[in-house]
Amino acid sequence: MQNIQSQSRQNGYDKAYVRQNKQTMDDSKSDLLLAQLTEQLVRVANARDKQAYAQLFSYFAPKILNFGNQKLASQGLAMDLVQETMTTVWTKAHLFNADKGAVTTWVFTIMRNRCFDMLRKVQHNKEDTFGDDIWPVFETPETEEQEDHILTAKLLKHVDALPPLQRQVVKGIYLQELSQQELSTKLSVPLGTIKSRLRLGLVKLRSILEKHYD
Repeated sequence: MQNIQSQSRQNGYDKAYVRQNKQTMDDSKSDLLLAQLTEQLVRVANARDKQAYAQLFSYFAPKILNFGNQKLASQGLAMDLVQETMTTVWTKAHLFNADKGAVTTWVFTIMRNRCFDMLRKVQHNKEDTFGDDIWPVFETPETEEQEDHILTAKLLKHVDALPPLQRQVVKGIYLQELSQQELSTKLSVPLGTIKSRLRLGLVKLRSILEKHYD
């Protein structure tokens, strides 16, 4: 019985040693990997080393793609996230400072920032599409052109009460007599954004008009 207990304790010690040794090996591998990634990024920063960049790409790209698929719910956008993140890694490698954090932390921070920007663009495009969809409600039949001209004159008296971006578009369309496409080109803003801002500006102006002329 004593021999069995002794053997059992020895087995327990052996398992504990194996677990501890495995953890030590895993930590060593992790440290080695970080050292290799750091060295590769430094080579990209200092020598524009394409082979080092390829090694960085092969390590980070699958992880970024997986993150993008989860957060963006689109394979195409996820691939764009990989490209934008790794392009930034290539162009901004000289900004990496190992004293401030690990190379993985630096790359994944770039990834999260790019992902956030892409999510904002997706939401912005949805708002533009919504603006395009309801735009026809502001198209005025030719028979009402004279009445609409009088209304527009009243509206423009209050244009300075609009937020700056809406005011800019309303003035461009009604005072400078630019077309929506011309204003889009002049401001370097998508046409859908011009329509959306104009829509919102007119809604606000009409609301102001109702308060003043009811």
